Amino acid sequence: MLYRRPPISYRPLKTSQPATSGGVAKRRRGQIETRAMARLLLSVSVSQSSSCCGRLPLSSARRRIAARVRVAAPTQGQGASLAEAEGGAGAFDPGAPPPFGLADIRAAIPKHCWVKDPWRSMSYVLRDVVLVLGLAAAAARLDSWLVWPLYWAAQGTMFWALFVLGHDCGHGSFSNNPNLNSVVGHILHSSILVPYHGWRISHRTHHQNHGHVDKDESWHPLPEGLYKSLNNVTRMLRFKMPFPMLAYPFYLWSRSPGKSGSHFHPSSDLFQPNESKDVLTSTACWLAMAGLLAGLTFAMGPLQMIKLYAVPYWIFVMWLDFVTYLHHHGHDEKLPWYRGKEWSYLRGGLTTLDRDYGWINNIHHDIGTHVIHHLFPQIPHYHLIEATEAAKPVLGKYYRQPERSAPFPFHLFGDLVRSLRSDHFVSDTGDVVYYETDPKMKQ
Repeated sequence: MLYRRPPISYRPLKTSQPATSGGVAKRRRGQIETRAMARLLLSVSVSQSSSCCGRLPLSSARRRIAARVRVAAPTQGQGASLAEAEGGAGAFDPGAPPPFGLADIRAAIPKHCWVKDPWRSMSYVLRDVVLVLGLAAAAARLDSWLVWPLYWAAQGTMFWALFVLGHDCGHGSFSNNPNLNSVVGHILHSSILVPYHGWRISHRTHHQNHGHVDKDESWHPLPEGLYKSLNNVTRMLRFKMPFPMLAYPFYLWSRSPGKSGSHFHPSSDLFQPNESKDVLTSTACWLAMAGLLAGLTFAMGPLQMIKLYAVPYWIFVMWLDFVTYLHHHGHDEKLPWYRGKEWSYLRGGLTTLDRDYGWINNIHHDIGTHVIHHLFPQIPHYHLIEATEAAKPVLGKYYRQPERSAPFPFHLFGDLVRSLRSDHFVSDTGDVVYYETDPKMKQ
């Protein structure tokens, strides 16, 4: 009895991306060609084995078939398909254009995640304001040096929570009412000495150009030439702890190295001429808050105001710099930055990172769920987790699962320090670049 080749079934390539792009179509053509080649080789192999050797044991036939299939050298496109079909043996390139589009991610997110509930948003404002006032009243009443350090940590974190809600107002994810967003945003941000419109506009620039070496606004990389032109003091302030974690107020006044302008002045190149009124309004609110703090200092005494407001303010600044830096730095593997035609809104947004802050997640309104927020800043913070879970199958390896945190995110300090020691500059040339290290700064 002659050996008959058993029927061979081919499983489709498993992928988390929708088949909507040209890259996916090309990969499928490669699969079809590869399978056709495999069928031909299998047929030839079986016929030769049967005619030359008569009946052949099944295991021997399989070995000879496998050996003959492995001899065939697939083309580059076919090789990529085989690697993926055999369990993703090929290395993932985070700088490669993704095989999906922004519309594919949007379509995966449930419709209700886009709905803004102003009453729910206001409930978070009420919660945070009550906590801020309650903490201040309790600390002032107890007035004990055993209590003050606990108060500073808690109140600084709550100032940061107020900032996040004002940040949502700036994005329009707080509500669909621009006037409500503006009023609430001014109250929240002015109370912690942030110029609402000035920062809102520069933050909009950050989102519109995320991942762009030259146009990004927040924690963007320094080109090598600019980096080498900095004096030692500036380099130390940018990369040596704790100075980068105290940068935010100075950024508001003078931006970052290589850029000029102020968040307080309407003539800054951060703003368009039609935005002057907004910038002046926010600067006036900032000055009013500064005047109120000066009056309280006169009434209560400098030491009491330092304990009640100044120390929590700097804790808030450290939270802000810590979180915003780690949203764009500190991953285990280097992530790309783009220039020129290689940059796109989608590719830039996919270089951002989600972070887990343990118990702090709820306190600071899930701002660590950052990838979907960067791509779709209109989604309210209370829908970000659900939207992210829905988008993960589309994002595939372009989504980097954050390390699970203990109740407090102490594990992130290691990521911060490692990044500051190694992520110093990018090449002056090239449209897809990665951070490089200055050996002198690493010491």
